[in-house]
Amino acid sequence: MSFLTILGIDLGTRITYTHMTARMLQTKHTKGFTLIELLVVIGILAVLLAITLIAINPARQFSQANNTKRRSDVNALLNAVHEYAADNAGAIPIGITTAIQYISTAGADICADVAPLYIAALPSDPSSALQGANVDCSVDWDTRYQIIKSDTDNRITVSAPLAELTETINVTR
Repeated sequence: MSFLTILGIDLGTRITYTHMTARMLQTKHTKGFTLIELLVVIGILAVLLAITLIAINPARQFSQANNTKRRSDVNALLNAVHEYAADNAGAIPIGITTAIQYISTAGADICADVAPLYIAALPSDPSSALQGANVDCSVDWDTRYQIIKSDTDNRITVSAPLAELTETINVTR
C-alpha cells in the first residue's frame, strides 16, 4: 500500500477526475452562441426593424397630422366668417376681396371682425413661424391660410396652400 493510498488519493481516480474536468471545460465552451449565430440574429432584427419603420413611417404620420389640423383650421375660419355674415345681414368682413390673399395683417385682415366673437383666436398653419399657435391680433400676424370671395356668386373659399403630401385643402361655401 502506498503512501497516497493511505491518504485516500488514487492516481487512477485522479486521472479520471482530470479527464472529467477537461471534458466539462470543453462542454462549457460549446454551450454558448457562436459569433456567426449572433450576427445572423442581429441581421434578422435589423431587417425587422427596417420593415417596421417603413410600415409606420413617422414622417408621413406627422404630415398627415399637420394636414388634419389644416382641414380643421380652414373649416373654423370659414365658419367664423359665415357667422359674422349671418349677424351682419349677409355682409362679410371688409378684408375679404375677390383677389386671393393671405389672412394676415398685410392681406385679408379679418382678425378684429371675427376674433374673439366668432372664433376664439385665428389659427395659424403648422408650418408657419407660429408653428400652429393662435394668432395675436395686436401685433403683425400671418396665418398662412388664404381666402377669396367669388365675384359671381359671393361664395367664400378658404384654403391651406402649404398642405403636405400633395394634398389640396380648401373649403368653399
